[in-house]
Amino acid sequence: MTARSSARRPVYLTDGTRTPFIKARGTPGPFTAADLAVGAGRALLMRQPFAPEAIDEVVLGCVVPAPDELNIARVVGLRLGCGEATPAWTVQRNCASGLQAVDSAASAITGGRADLVLAGGTEAMSQAPVLFSRAFVDWLGRWRQARSPTARGRLLTRLRPHDLVPVIGLLKGLTDPVVGLSMGQTAEELAWRFQIDRGSMDRFALRSHQRHGTAVDAGVFDAEITPIFDTQGRCWDHDEGHRPDTDLERLGRLHPVFDRPTGSVTAGNSAQVSDGAAMVLLASGEAVERWRLPVLARVRDCTWAGLDPKEMGLGPVHAIAPLLHRQGLATRAIDIFEINEAFAAQVLACLHAWSDPHWRRDVLGDTPDQPIRDDGLNPDGGAIALGHPVGASGARLVLHLALALRRRGLKRGVASLCIGGGQGGAMLLERDGGES
Repeated sequence: MTARSSARRPVYLTDGTRTPFIKARGTPGPFTAADLAVGAGRALLMRQPFAPEAIDEVVLGCVVPAPDELNIARVVGLRLGCGEATPAWTVQRNCASGLQAVDSAASAITGGRADLVLAGGTEAMSQAPVLFSRAFVDWLGRWRQARSPTARGRLLTRLRPHDLVPVIGLLKGLTDPVVGLSMGQTAEELAWRFQIDRGSMDRFALRSHQRHGTAVDAGVFDAEITPIFDTQGRCWDHDEGHRPDTDLERLGRLHPVFDRPTGSVTAGNSAQVSDGAAMVLLASGEAVERWRLPVLARVRDCTWAGLDPKEMGLGPVHAIAPLLHRQGLATRAIDIFEINEAFAAQVLACLHAWSDPHWRRDVLGDTPDQPIRDDGLNPDGGAIALGHPVGASGARLVLHLALALRRRGLKRGVASLCIGGGQGGAMLLERDGGES
């Protein structure tokens, strides 16, 4: 476990916005990852009292940038007009890449290396590459080396149909290479360990859709989402994952995806594959004063933890518990927990582990206090309803948490995610009477 305290130089989250999360439909979506980040970043920077060149650094999380968008943060920074002199770098921590970007930006400000940092995450999962098989790549290499028609003719006789079967990059990326399990299979592992049944998962999924729908109807996301336009002139202005007509009967008819036929994790109680970006602006106290910036929240602390990759879904517990211990806070001191809904089984497992004295003693070496309140956990729904573009979700959680604390007049919140490969991350935000 690694940890960083932001007690040296305060870091403030002053503003942020995100694109709608667009549901992947099996074909490449209308936006690249850079397009999405630029769409969110442009709307954010246009309403600031300073020019884009005032940004000291750009940090962006992205898991699968396109081949022509490598170091995508630099591509986005230049397209946003931050200037050639503004450095930019890309971070990758799987599902928490956006949170890592915010943490890295906060570290730059805490350490006195920057005063204004544009940070966030982006992902176009629908544009994940389709790859050639290793056998066909080897064959192509030999084809290029062949010097005569005869040699190439012999190579043609060795080519087999199965060599041409494509490799789906997204599926490879969502499978842990060390333990050989897909992310959905790790959720099945947690469901078995904590005896979480299918009905509980489906009820949690329905809860996510219902809460998200209530928030949409109340205009909660109006301050969070900026519309974007594709090259055909179509306006994208809302999250596409929400299913207002879903119910337990519909959810119950879905078949298991990752452990057929006896599993419980389905497409309906899992996060949706989607495209989207979220961007936030972090500032030092000096920058807040100089530019008279409003403050949504202060970034108080951030913790990263490691755990068994087979149980990667428990990452939030491994990260949140030491974060609260270090800050001297009990569960009841946190008004809102935003825990990414990778899978209903995974979040429910976190709730079980959080309150289980035996698990806490044996795994974390501590004891639980109060359970996490239902009304304080993802009160506006989560990734099951709105989608999970992996590079962007961490930044979305931080932004939504800050806005929710302001809207509800609350003080503290924690944003957390599980991370493929067996990690967890958690960030503590806080507001006080001096923030607006």
